[in-house]
Amino acid sequence: MPMPKLSKKISPLKIIELKKTKDKISKLPADGRWIAVVRIRGTVNRRKIERDTLAMLRLHKPNHAVIIPLNESYKGMLIKVNHLIAWGELNLETLKKLLKKRGRAVGNKKLTDELVKEYTKGAIKTVDELAEKIWNKEIKIKDLKWLKPIFRLHPPSGGWRGTVKRSYELGGSYGYWGEEINKLLENMM
Repeated sequence: MPMPKLSKKISPLKIIELKKTKDKISKLPADGRWIAVVRIRGTVNRRKIERDTLAMLRLHKPNHAVIIPLNESYKGMLIKVNHLIAWGELNLETLKKLLKKRGRAVGNKKLTDELVKEYTKGAIKTVDELAEKIWNKEIKIKDLKWLKPIFRLHPPSGGWRGTVKRSYELGGSYGYWGEEINKLLENMM
């Protein structure tokens, strides 16, 4: 279902509300839930601190995605580069699809059940089981040295929602998407 287009004229009150979104983001509880972060813009004419923050998030190119737990340090990073990324709460089904379709092992090998079984020496037998262990925080992604932490995605089919120069609240693409990030990720796989 396509999103309705907003008019080019935005009321000043809406812009003031948008500037308060940093306060909304900072009030989100840092409870460790899984967050999907997708880079939507490049680094040309960006400040060094923004480029460094994107590098720390491992978002080196547009249309790359990472999965991170929401804690205080990551929340500060997300606020700093909010206008360059789209992010929101991930669900387990999307994580499973993401690992199956776009997950890669070292050597750029597609993630399969046989590969997971080989690298974990039989401890984990399927990609679904791996996704559930990551979701339940039984395994940390950084401890899986054979799994690439970046997901290289396609641009969304049908294009970005509105424009990448407006926030999600104003009909654009950047910023906090909430649960809608799952639809975006499925659209980019």
